[in-house]
Amino acid sequence: QVPLVESGGGSVPSGGSLRLSCAHPGYEVGSMIVAWFRQAPGKEREGVAAISRLGNTDYAPSVKGRFTISQDAAKKMVYLEMNSLLPEDTAMYYCATGRPSSTWSERSEYTRWGQGTQVTVSS
Repeated sequence: QVPLVESGGGSVPSGGSLRLSCAHPGYEVGSMIVAWFRQAPGKEREGVAAISRLGNTDYAPSVKGRFTISQDAAKKMVYLEMNSLLPEDTAMYYCATGRPSSTWSERSEYTRWGQGTQVTVSS
């Protein structure tokens, strides 16, 4: 399988911004979704945002209005623009692809994952 590759993580102060990138193999089927998940120490992995081949997007309530997911389908890239970052956004961020049949944030329905990129927000 072609791996997913994330980049763009780093350390920023509260209120700062970061842009994450995910290189993926392309939309192998029309129903494929590319999503960002995150996992903080001691917490479960949670869905952050997702985008479909047609550009439909979904967001977790905690990031709506602050984060924006976008894509360049020709380059097989998905981006996560993160603004107004908060210390609680600190986590390892993962890119994933799958064909969720129910909720977009159901992690068990994603079959391919990247290695993750660390985002640290200091107060």
